[in-house]
Amino acid sequence: MSGWIDRYLRATYRDGARGPDEYDCWGLARAVRHEVYGCRLLPSWGHVRHDMPREFTRAYRNESAAMQECAPEPGAIAAVFRGQIVVHVGVVIEVDGGLAVFDIRDISTSPRWQRIHDFESRYLRVLYYRD
Repeated sequence: MSGWIDRYLRATYRDGARGPDEYDCWGLARAVRHEVYGCRLLPSWGHVRHDMPREFTRAYRNESAAMQECAPEPGAIAAVFRGQIVVHVGVVIEVDGGLAVFDIRDISTSPRWQRIHDFESRYLRVLYYRD
């Protein structure tokens, strides 16, 4: 694993945060995609909070409309659904020759990475998107 991840692993969770020391799930995915994988910088959506699932879903739909659904690949967004509502996002990264999802869930967790299978096993539906 490359040294870039250390900076993000030291970050803490704050709802609506966009870095560099605090992130929510969208802020972390947005930053890693742009700073590590050179993807376009997605809009902030910093006004959307974790307790606004319908607004979070509207923001997701706005962004995913300009993207393509794909299999997991480095820099892709992993969108977690509960029914038709998006409840969480992460970003796919390369770790030790394999793929994982890097995310931060809430104030009780630090940023973490999980192999694709482990991440998907926690949720009923996960879709991946790339630019």
